[in-house]
Amino acid sequence: MSEALWGKLIDMVPAVLWVVFAFVVYLGLRKPLREALPRMTRIGALGVVEVEFTEVERLLTKAVESSDQEETGPLVSRADRQAVIRRLDHAAVYLKGGRILWVDDLPEGNSYLTALFRQLGMVVDEVTSTDEALACLDRSAYDLVISDIHREMDGQAGIKMLHAFRARGINLPVVIHAARFDPTLGVDPMIFGGTNRVDDVVHYVIDVMERVRLGDG
Repeated sequence: MSEALWGKLIDMVPAVLWVVFAFVVYLGLRKPLREALPRMTRIGALGVVEVEFTEVERLLTKAVESSDQEETGPLVSRADRQAVIRRLDHAAVYLKGGRILWVDDLPEGNSYLTALFRQLGMVVDEVTSTDEALACLDRSAYDLVISDIHREMDGQAGIKMLHAFRARGINLPVVIHAARFDPTLGVDPMIFGGTNRVDDVVHYVIDVMERVRLGDG
C-alpha cells in the first residue's frame, strides 16, 4: 500500500470514530428519550395536531364498557370503536370549540362521553331537567342538544322538552341518547338522530359539527 494511501486512511480515522461514537450514543439514548417524550398526537383534519388520541381512545373504551355492563344498548364491537377513532382523527378540527347542552337526570351515566368531548376541545354543559335546559338556552348559545327521554317518573320528558323548544322558537339539532329509544315508533322532526349506542352519539355530534363548520347547519 502506498504511503499516500496510508496518509488518506489515517486522515479519515477521526471522522469514522466520530460516526461510530454518535451511533453508540444514539443506541444508548434512544429508549430513554422515547420513554421521556410524550406520545405524538395524530394529525387531524387539515393537517392540524388536535388532541392526545390515546386519552380519547381510553375514554371511548370506558364509555363502551360502561354501556355494555349496564346493558343500556347493543354491544359496540372493537371495529365500531376503531371506526369512531378514525373519523375523529379527521373531524376533530370541526369539534374544537363546539358547544353541547346535555340534558339527563342521571348525568353520571354520560361521564366518559362528556369527558371525551371535552378532551376534544368542546364545551359540554350538563343539566338534569327541561327547565334547566331552557334557562341555559336563554343565557348561552349551543350548537346542539343531547337528551335522554325518560326522567324520573316521566317516560316522555325528552319529547315534551322538544315541544317546549318549539314553543320558544328554539331550533337546534337534538340527539336523543336513551336506552329505551325506538326509532321505529317515529321521531319528532327536531330530532337529528336517536340511538342507544355510545358510538352513534359520537358520530351524530360529528355530523352536526361538520354541518355547522361548513355552513350547512
